[in-house]
Amino acid sequence: MEDYIAYQNIEGVEYLIPGDSLINMQIQYDDLYQTARSLDSISGSIASINLISQEDLIYGAMPQNEYELVIDKMSLNNNLNSREQNAKMCGITKIEEFLNRKTKVSGRDELPEFKIVGISDTQSPSIYVQDKSLINMISLSENTNQEYGIMANGEDQNGEGILIVDYNLLLDKIELKKGRLPENDYEVIVNDTHSYEMPLNKTIKQTVNGTTLRVVGYYDSKYEMDYYLVNSNTVLYKTIKEKDGFMIASKNLDNTLNKFKEFGLNVKNGYQSSKDKYLEEKKDTIKNNLTVSGIILGISLIEIFLMIRSSFLSRIREIGILRAIGVKKKDIYKMFMGEIIAITTTASIPGIVLMSYILKVISTIKYFERLFIINIETVLLSVIFIYLFNLLVGLLPVFKVVRKTPAEILSRHDI
Repeated sequence: MEDYIAYQNIEGVEYLIPGDSLINMQIQYDDLYQTARSLDSISGSIASINLISQEDLIYGAMPQNEYELVIDKMSLNNNLNSREQNAKMCGITKIEEFLNRKTKVSGRDELPEFKIVGISDTQSPSIYVQDKSLINMISLSENTNQEYGIMANGEDQNGEGILIVDYNLLLDKIELKKGRLPENDYEVIVNDTHSYEMPLNKTIKQTVNGTTLRVVGYYDSKYEMDYYLVNSNTVLYKTIKEKDGFMIASKNLDNTLNKFKEFGLNVKNGYQSSKDKYLEEKKDTIKNNLTVSGIILGISLIEIFLMIRSSFLSRIREIGILRAIGVKKKDIYKMFMGEIIAITTTASIPGIVLMSYILKVISTIKYFERLFIINIETVLLSVIFIYLFNLLVGLLPVFKVVRKTPAEILSRHDI
């Protein structure tokens, strides 16, 4: 904890977030009776609203309280284009239709809802919230790497499945029956049903940051909720212990990286690291695809060459006669070039056009959309390539024959 606080006070550091900052927000499409139970998930990297301004928004406005948030266009597009496509099936086809909808941290039904009041375009799949909401949302996220307190199966060390929550989130949903609110660190109020096994002013087995929690009050709620309610600092301590590492938001990237390296920490630029990993994966994929495609293309081109050469052998006597009666070499080249261009235009070009259309249709399917890119540039490149290749392999045997004398051509044994 001391180290974490020291890191947070380093010059240039905006804030720290325990863990990887990734959260899932649950959204319900209750516009129609038929879709009232339809749930969907919006994923993004949680970030402070102070990192953006009104100029970054393309729809809506900036949040006015801790229960309003801004979601980036990229996260919403990922949702619309997901394999399940729940949003589209519920009638949502444009990102602006997410405005003013309610969302909440996935799996936390009784906790407060957040209203989507703005949509940004920062080219980053992020969810922007008020600073006071950052830790609470990360703490309640299903991505939590639970090692202390609440375990991965949702149970605490007493096996009771009780979640630790900031009491400020639920003040309007609870009624204090006895004692006081947990204003100090490591204090807790519990549901009134636990008053017998958890006496007032006594500690319980549940620990945070190696310290047992002390009961200072009991609450009741009409929502039948059962949480350990603590102050925001205790939630922070719990989250730091549960998460692996932390994310740093910085005003000066290079300076902050150097400062943290002085502490002997393994720090890296998250964006650059993700970009390098992505490019490396893409390189491997492209290399494999090019290898397979190259083999197929090579076999096809060899077959075309052998077919053209085989067809040409039957015309060697024709070339010999043309040369014998005085036809110039360049005229023979022109004759064969005209034939090659005519055959390519009537056979290869329709094939390219047809296959381009088929690939264009296939590329609209979600599974294939990242495998094919069909546009005017790729089609033109294919046309140019096939003309050049056909001219090359078509004229190569002509060149080898025409350079000989008419007598040598006519005396060939393989005519």
